[in-house]
Amino acid sequence: MNAIELSHVCKAFPGFAIQDLSLTVPSGTICGLVGENGAGKTTAIRLMMGALRPDSGRCTLLGVDTASPQVLTAKEDVGVVLDEAYFPETLNAVQVGKILAKTYRRWDKHRYDSYLDRFSLPRDKQFKDFSRGMKMKLAIASALAHDPKLLVLDEATAGLDPIVRDEVLDLLLDFVQDEDHAVLVSSHITSDLEKVADYITFLHQGKLVFTLEKDLLVDQYGVLHCGAAVFDTLDPADILAWRREAYQYKVLVRDRYQAEKKYPQALVSPAAIEDTMLFYVKGEVS
Repeated sequence: MNAIELSHVCKAFPGFAIQDLSLTVPSGTICGLVGENGAGKTTAIRLMMGALRPDSGRCTLLGVDTASPQVLTAKEDVGVVLDEAYFPETLNAVQVGKILAKTYRRWDKHRYDSYLDRFSLPRDKQFKDFSRGMKMKLAIASALAHDPKLLVLDEATAGLDPIVRDEVLDLLLDFVQDEDHAVLVSSHITSDLEKVADYITFLHQGKLVFTLEKDLLVDQYGVLHCGAAVFDTLDPADILAWRREAYQYKVLVRDRYQAEKKYPQALVSPAAIEDTMLFYVKGEVS
């Protein structure tokens, strides 16, 4: 089953619109959602969660149409972590757990306590005295303690130090060992997604640019560096996008190994996810 499905979804706002967005997040996978600020990532997540109704198209969450009343039951199986943790400042972790136990029907106190231990979170310290890393760990523990099938993180790792981010990434990998589980991660830290994501979905100005396997992007895509003379000889079929710089051209190619053989006079390097985004946003797309 697909944990999330968006089919030809459109949603218009003054000055911005989600346009004909179709994507899926299969169970058992981690999908990274990337794009510049204002690309529509948070809006897309709100549509997925039923917090916004599309103007047209269809959204399903864990197999349930988000326009149906049954979506409220489906949300019991979703854990959400936003870019900020919103808990009353004077509460401690134990008090937060007691409140959430009355919110979720399947709240698991033992599971919650185990995450507090795993993250070394104090029981009696007030939330306002937590560091940002501690706040996000508490939000993740809360999201996981009711045994969700889908975990959605919207810029949840932004501002965290590398050690804390690594802990979070390990937890996501553990979570999807159960093939009924899925994760959607919206993040500007593309190096994190390179470590854990199965798929990368790239939004730009409210439009889907691509959804591709992460391994394909990281292992096969490349950046070809060349002068004008070599650029003029390139086969258009090899070019995904290109940028002209002061003394050279940079070209995004789908198969860097083939490009190395085909154009030995050019330098070809691996393309990181961030490189690919920059080509599509700032370059010329073939």
